Amino acid sequence: MNLGVTMFIQIIAFLGVCWFTMKYIWPVILGAMEEREKKIADGLAAGNRAEKELEEAKGKADKMIGEAKEQASQVKEQASQMASKIKDQAKSEALAEKERQLTAAKVEIEQEASRAKEDLRKQVAGLAVVGAEQLLSKEIDADKHADLLNDLIKEI
Repeated sequence: MNLGVTMFIQIIAFLGVCWFTMKYIWPVILGAMEEREKKIADGLAAGNRAEKELEEAKGKADKMIGEAKEQASQVKEQASQMASKIKDQAKSEALAEKERQLTAAKVEIEQEASRAKEDLRKQVAGLAVVGAEQLLSKEIDADKHADLLNDLIKEI
C-alpha cells in the first residue's frame, strides 16, 4: 500500500473518531463537568451563606448575652432595693412594737401605782378608824361614817 492512501485512511479514521467523540462522548463529559462546576459553586455559595449566618448568630448571641447581663443587673438592683425596703420596714415595725410595749408598760405601771395608792389609802383609813376606836374607846359604825372615810381617803 501506498503511504498516501494509508495516511488518507488514517486521517479519515481519525476524523471519524473525532466526530464520534464530539457527537456522543464530549457532551456527556461536558455535562458532567458543568454539573460538577455547579455543585462546587452551590457549595461555595452555601459556605458563604453559612459564614454570614454564623456571624449574624454570633452578633445575636452577643446581643442576647448583653441583654441578659443587663436584666441580671436590674434584677440584682431590684432585689437589693427590696431587701432594703424589707429591712427598713422591719426596723420601723420593731420601733413601733417597742413604743407600743413601752406605752403599755407605762399604763400598767400607772395602774399598779394607782392600785397601790388606793390600797394604801384604804389601809391608812382602816388604821385611822382603828386608831380612832381606840382613842374614843368605843366602836365607830363604818356604815354611818362612810362619807367621812371617803373624804379621808381622798385627802390622803
